[in-house]
Amino acid sequence: MIVAAVVCPNPPLLFRELTGQQDVAVELRAACLSALSTAIGAGVDSVVVVGGSDRTGSWDPALQPEVRRFGTTGPVEASGLPLSLGVGRRLLDEVGWTGQVEMHGIAWRATAEEIAELAGSIAGRNERLALLVLGDGSTRRGDKAPGYLDERAFGFDEETCRALAEGDAVALRDVDPVLAEELMVLGRAAFGVLGSVALLEGASPRASVLYRADPFGVMYVVALWQND
Repeated sequence: MIVAAVVCPNPPLLFRELTGQQDVAVELRAACLSALSTAIGAGVDSVVVVGGSDRTGSWDPALQPEVRRFGTTGPVEASGLPLSLGVGRRLLDEVGWTGQVEMHGIAWRATAEEIAELAGSIAGRNERLALLVLGDGSTRRGDKAPGYLDERAFGFDEETCRALAEGDAVALRDVDPVLAEELMVLGRAAFGVLGSVALLEGASPRASVLYRADPFGVMYVVALWQND
């Protein structure tokens, strides 16, 4: 069963070596590490990491992120970790987790069936699990945002934040994939896995949002769900 779930964004700037002399992600990184430390401190047997990727599949948890590739606009080799899973791997290392880890990527355009299949493989296990979900919100929250400005992004992100703050698993599972794609929401499918797992397990989590901001026109949210 999932005893705790953490949602973190996955910007490359969470790798300290990519931030330059001035670390612009101090508060964001601290919130991610705080939430993850709380989750694994609940006495878990394993951590399952789920992040958006260009394809659905599993990766070797022993792989380390090729950070230099995430600091460029070039492609990442298929054998390497996707950015989301690379950030997840780094966060686990930074909180000192040395236990069992699973790494799953979910395609950004994943169908409801793909999301349900991955969720079904995670939910209902006998062991105590922590779920680490990596994904950004919309990337269209300003004139200098990666996707330029789309006023619909504000309402979309507000609803996502509300769902994360209230533990609304149905809302996370049922995010409109068409609108999410138009708003360049790379975390849509990963959020859907979290919602689907919670629903399969019948969880009513104690939920909280530890961080929310859009410093580069991209919505970053850190949330923690805990199950009694």
